[in-house]
Amino acid sequence: MKKLQKLNQIFLIAEIGINHNGSIDLAKKLILLAKKYNFDCVKFQKRDLKICIPESHRNVLKETPWGNITYLQYKKKLEFSIKQYSQIDKFCKKIGIDWLVSSWDLNSQKEMRQFNCKYNKIASAMITNVNFLEMVAKEKKKTFISTGMCDLKNVKKAVKIFKKHKCPFILMHCVSTYPCPEERLNLNLINTYQKKFKCDVGYSGHESTVSPSIVAAMLGATVIERHITLDRSMWGTDQSASLQEEGLKNLTSVLSKIPSILGDGVKKFDKEEKIISKKFRYWEN
Repeated sequence: MKKLQKLNQIFLIAEIGINHNGSIDLAKKLILLAKKYNFDCVKFQKRDLKICIPESHRNVLKETPWGNITYLQYKKKLEFSIKQYSQIDKFCKKIGIDWLVSSWDLNSQKEMRQFNCKYNKIASAMITNVNFLEMVAKEKKKTFISTGMCDLKNVKKAVKIFKKHKCPFILMHCVSTYPCPEERLNLNLINTYQKKFKCDVGYSGHESTVSPSIVAAMLGATVIERHITLDRSMWGTDQSASLQEEGLKNLTSVLSKIPSILGDGVKKFDKEEKIISKKFRYWEN
């Protein structure tokens, strides 16, 4: 019964990330897509490029839809400004969906506070940044902590920090390859986290299929996060690890059926079965 209750409370996050390719119009279409399929929240990313882009990478040339430009120029094309995030904030409020941001540096985390989002997110890449974890935990907002790109010691350290500051958190099992082969997903880690850390656990998937998210829900994941896109063939590093509309439709349709399919676990012998039993149990007639 405990697992059934969790399945009724699955929180769905649509990771837009950088799949908007720097376009507010595309971002709004993705937000509407998430809203259409009853996602609770959409997620973006925020970076201070002066901090997050190493000097050695900045002038490396990259082929992009905007031409052959440097890596820094390319990242600038993808990075939304505060003014653009104000538009996103207004749009999400207008259609009635929450939004959040995974910041990749201290400056960005501070900057995004002005929008007073309900939730915080620790990206897998940030889980070893102790100063960043301390800053986020001090805000005491419910925080989704992705646990890709790290070992169990890193997860323990993050949990310790959030418990120290009495900040509510949910660990998100994640394998940070894009897309991730299904045989590498190791979904039983959801149960490992539940037992070891005595906390709610979610799943952040980077595979191109729907079924692992369903399995994660059956294992007791209370949060499912999936990258979304209008078209997986679009340009961008995360598009191939995202779900298109048909995938989102399948995901939410199956997730909504799970509680009724599982039932309450109480053995029943109902009217329909009794009628059939009379046909077969000749010795009782």
